[in-house]
Amino acid sequence: MHDLNVRPVINAAATLTRLGGSRMPPPALAAMAEAASSFVPLAELELAVAARVAALTRNEAAYVSAGAAAGIVVAVAACIAGTDPEKIAAFPYLDGIARKDVVVHAAQRNGYDYAARQTGARLIEVGEAAADLRAALSPSVACVLWFAGAHHATGALPLPDVVSIAHEAGVPVLVDAAAQIPPVASLWRFTGEIGADLAIFSGGKGIRGPQSSGLVLGRADLVAGCRANGSPNYAIGRPMKVGKEELAGLLAALEWTLGQDEPALLAGYEAMVQRWIAGLSGIPGVHAERGYPSEAGQPHGRAIVRFAPPCPWTRDAVVAALWEHNPRIAVGTDGGPDAIALNPQTVATGEDELVLAALREVLAARPGDGDGST
Repeated sequence: MHDLNVRPVINAAATLTRLGGSRMPPPALAAMAEAASSFVPLAELELAVAARVAALTRNEAAYVSAGAAAGIVVAVAACIAGTDPEKIAAFPYLDGIARKDVVVHAAQRNGYDYAARQTGARLIEVGEAAADLRAALSPSVACVLWFAGAHHATGALPLPDVVSIAHEAGVPVLVDAAAQIPPVASLWRFTGEIGADLAIFSGGKGIRGPQSSGLVLGRADLVAGCRANGSPNYAIGRPMKVGKEELAGLLAALEWTLGQDEPALLAGYEAMVQRWIAGLSGIPGVHAERGYPSEAGQPHGRAIVRFAPPCPWTRDAVVAALWEHNPRIAVGTDGGPDAIALNPQTVATGEDELVLAALREVLAARPGDGDGST
């Protein structure tokens, strides 16, 4: 990337799409390279990969999507149209379609629900009372969309309650679990244990597959609907193409991820957090503490670093200075207006030391002294 004059980033923020998601492990890269060198009937490959994924994740069926947002699109489309060609052709106006509403908690509204709205579905907001959800489940409702993660929990019914109430009304429940790995058990917990009809994951975050891949896991009939509404069919998901390279790479990444020692991985994250906290102690006006869970509710800590007088630095100035640093460093900004968050999930071995050294170097200077801040 250097020949394009784009500087790489040490990512201490999160598995963010804008920063490239995650690093792919060698088996995933090798699988993508092998797939790129061959022609293959794409439908056959997709079915074979999906069958393997379903078995690995203990689900009835699986579909590989072009990212988690694309997974929401085809999952909502499956709930509205299923595999009916006439209904599939009705998107996005949905003329003549009776069940085309999507129920979502008002407290969980976020930018990702655009993926549901782009089908033409209308979002019906509900509060956190069970009675609110029951009242909203009219014959026009195609599904309930529930967003996983601690940051979406406040103001929303717990998923088991949502599943119970929705199923009483014969309405399927979709879970956006894009960033809910770790733990890998999320791959079967939402569907197999809690009973959601479909769970949707990013392939390029905790699974560490290709950035433009995702998984829809769960009920076989709804997964068949995802497939019918997806590429390469001439349907709403046609632009959301998944290539042979992504199919092979995601499967290899999933197999690799399931083979990792997750407790050891989480212990490694914790060790990084503790090194950051210890390394920032004693700096006037700087307080570093462990934040748990992560910004997406994952079961690992982060270092939350707060700035107050006599430290002359503001949060935004620190963020800007780290971004202009060599190496360039990205950090989280969700810890509050006076804090940055250092996330170990996307930091390779040894990079945590570079992050600490850069932050100490920035804080040792005065704002504006050639540090890249404004």
